[in-house]
Amino acid sequence: MPGGEEILVETVDEQGRAVGTAEKLEAHREPGVLHRAFSLFAFDGAGRLLLQRRAAGKYHSPLMLTNSACGHPFPGEAPATAVARRAAEELGAPVRDLTELGIVQYHVHDDATGLYEREYNHVFAGLVDAESLAHDPDEIAEIVFVTGAELAALRAAEPFTAWFDDVWGVTRGHLSHWGFRDA
Repeated sequence: MPGGEEILVETVDEQGRAVGTAEKLEAHREPGVLHRAFSLFAFDGAGRLLLQRRAAGKYHSPLMLTNSACGHPFPGEAPATAVARRAAEELGAPVRDLTELGIVQYHVHDDATGLYEREYNHVFAGLVDAESLAHDPDEIAEIVFVTGAELAALRAAEPFTAWFDDVWGVTRGHLSHWGFRDA
């Protein structure tokens, strides 16, 4: 981890109630510890979805495409506050009209890194100004805005992060609100 600092995540039970904390990397080691997370799907004014390609230095799923931003609230931090914080840190821009779309639980293994995602994930969507983005290269290698057809083509051409399908499933029922047309 950068700087060697210990980063804690909030562990939860199956109903999402906080039960404690765990060190972030330890929570992702076999078999995985259920913990609170969030995922953001950000759209621009033209209804295109912002995807990020994770930076090469990420310990989990480096150089893979995924949703706009994701992460973990600090213990006791509201998920919406964490989304706004991480969007500013990763994307370098605020998210407007931030809306929680739902919650999904999943337990997936990343074959490339050997890590596990066992998350109680709050899924959000919102709007970003494509012109104001100034992404952090330590977090994001590339930002891509896509239409529904372009997303389908990318998903057919290369693997996405292990959690993408789970969080995208929550988002799909809300796409028209953001002007996105699924392929």
